[in-house]
Order: sequence, then structure tokens, then C-alpha cells
Amino acid sequence: MSQMPSRISLFWGTLGGGGVELVMLTLAEEFLRRGIETDIVLMKRKGEHKGEVPSEARVFDLKAHQVVMGPPALAQHLRRRRTSVLLSAGYTNRIALLARILAGASTSVVISEHSTVSISSSKSVLPDWTLDQLTKWTYPLAEQMIAVSEGVADDVSQSLNLRREDFEVVYNPVIGPETFERAEQTVEHPWFSDASPPLILGVGRLVEQKGFSILLRAFAEVQESRRCRLVILGEGDKRSVLQEQATQLGIRDDIWMPGFVSNPQKYMAEASVFALSSRWEGLGNVLIEAMACGTPVVSTDCPSGPAEILENGEHGRLVPVDDPVALAAGIEDALDGHVAPAPRSALDRFRRETVAEQYLNILSSAM
Repeated sequence: MSQMPSRISLFWGTLGGGGVELVMLTLAEEFLRRGIETDIVLMKRKGEHKGEVPSEARVFDLKAHQVVMGPPALAQHLRRRRTSVLLSAGYTNRIALLARILAGASTSVVISEHSTVSISSSKSVLPDWTLDQLTKWTYPLAEQMIAVSEGVADDVSQSLNLRREDFEVVYNPVIGPETFERAEQTVEHPWFSDASPPLILGVGRLVEQKGFSILLRAFAEVQESRRCRLVILGEGDKRSVLQEQATQLGIRDDIWMPGFVSNPQKYMAEASVFALSSRWEGLGNVLIEAMACGTPVVSTDCPSGPAEILENGEHGRLVPVDDPVALAAGIEDALDGHVAPAPRSALDRFRRETVAEQYLNILSSAM
């Protein structure tokens, strides 16, 4: 391995409740634990995970309220606080590479792609064609490129006409000792008592990508043959639409949507089945967390991640995307005991210490 960096800068958008934020915060914790000085640089310091920033990390808020403000703000930061290597994630990849040019800095930039760019929506105000051209121009300027799944690496390289071999695939650092500790905490809600009907759980932002409208239809289908309940953890702009759909389907009384929760694992551990209804993913952290909690999982075979996580259905049930009947059948199979929980060995690829070492190897070689 190359020489370990003495200081690493991690750059991303906000401290919101998504998977990218959790990955970057986990990496910060792991780097700090190894004695590496770690800077967290944010477009805007806001979001549900504000209280989970490691106290030893130095946090820089660029106060960039719009994407176009990002490159000059980060460039100014790079000139002021010289760092040998910067890791960015998601939509801030282009910002990081443009900022280095503006700053004339010698900082090595490693970018990480967390979603399928051919499908996922962008936070940019630029037209798609302009954004694609900007991405095709900036991405090759990175010292290293990381993708969080084989599917993401395939998609990004094909969509942007980049060399597939230039991407290193590193899964997300999802599993740590705290995962199992959090799973043992008690859920204070009557639906989670032993005497209650079976409980189906979904977790994710209430947005189009997560396909919760399909999960509601699947749940209504399951309810025709048995009594059960559905809990969806997460917040987003589709809340009112989903609540109205639940009313129309006649299932509103058997659905609980408490919003964002800081510890979804304790709910996962108590659920009868975990259902992922996404239309697309980068990897699918919640699927890994549910597996760690010993819960049988049913997931759409969406691009990309679930098939890799479940090893093509070996550790859970895969069903077609946007197919409520197939999702309902998978859920019923799980409720009938025909979908076994994943073995602990299936989690090794996603352990935080393993993934942190992979990142450190890449960051060191980029310097």
C-alpha cells in the first residue's frame, strides 16, 4: 500500500437522510479511528444527520445554497486549507473537479458514484445534455473513480462513454458493531408486540425512486388473503400522495408512516419481512441492514445493487420492478417461511472496517 494520507477531505452535499450521507459519515469515523485527520466539507450544513457528525472531524460549511455556487466556494476552501486528497460523492463529483481547476490546487481528487446516472435524477439546474457533456469532460480528470456496485460501474461507464476498467467497485460500509446493538433496542409501538399480526417493513425516502406506491398495491394484495400490517419509515414529497393512495385502497388503518427515524434497525429486527420496492438504486443500504438484522428480505431486481447484495436471490427473493403482484407473492412466500434470512457470512463485503481499508488503499494510491 502507498503512504497513508495524513489528512483526508470528504466532500458531499448535506447531512440529509440518504445513503450517501451515511456512507461518508461512516468513512469519516473509520478514518478518524485510524488516527487520520479528517475534514468534512459540505455544500450546506443541514439535514437529519447533523447530530451524527464525529466530534473529532473538522467541519466546513461552504454555504453553497445552489449547485452553481459550489465550484467557486470549494475552490476558495482548497486554496485556504491545503489537503493532499479529497473524496467526493454523488452530484458533488463535478463540483470537486471544477473547483480544483479554479483553485489551481495540487489536491488529488477521488470521486465516488452512488447511483445509476442513466436513470437517477440530477440536482443540477443544467439541461441533461449539458450535464452529460460536463460529466464526460470532468470525470476523466479524477485521479481515481469509485462505484458502489458493479451495476453502477457498468451504467456510468456506458452512459458517459468512460472506460469500465477505470472504475474501482467498493461496496458501502454498512455493517459495524453498532448495527447489531441498534437492532436490539425496543420499538415502543403496539404493532411490534408478539401478539400482533405479521408486519411488513419498507424504509426509504418517500420519493418516486423508492416505488412505495407499488408496495402499497402489493400490501393490499397480501391483505386479501391474510391480516398483516405495513410500516414505512422515511420522509419525502410523496407522503400525501401515498396516504391518499392508501385511503383509496382501503388499507389506511393498517399502515403506519412515522417519518424519518434515526434507528431503522430496531424496526427491521422486529419485522416479519423487509420489502424493497425501488425502481433503481446505487446499492441499497437498507437491504443490507435488514439482512444484518436477520429479517427475510424481498426486493425488486432493480438496477443496480439488489441482485449483487442478494447474490442473485441466494440470500432473499428478487422480483420484477413495478410489479405489485410479483412483490405481493414474494412477501407472502416470506411470511410463509419460504424466504430464509441471510447468513452472517453474506455481510462480510459490507463491513465498515473492510470497506474503509479499500477506500484508504485507493486514496493513498491517488496521491
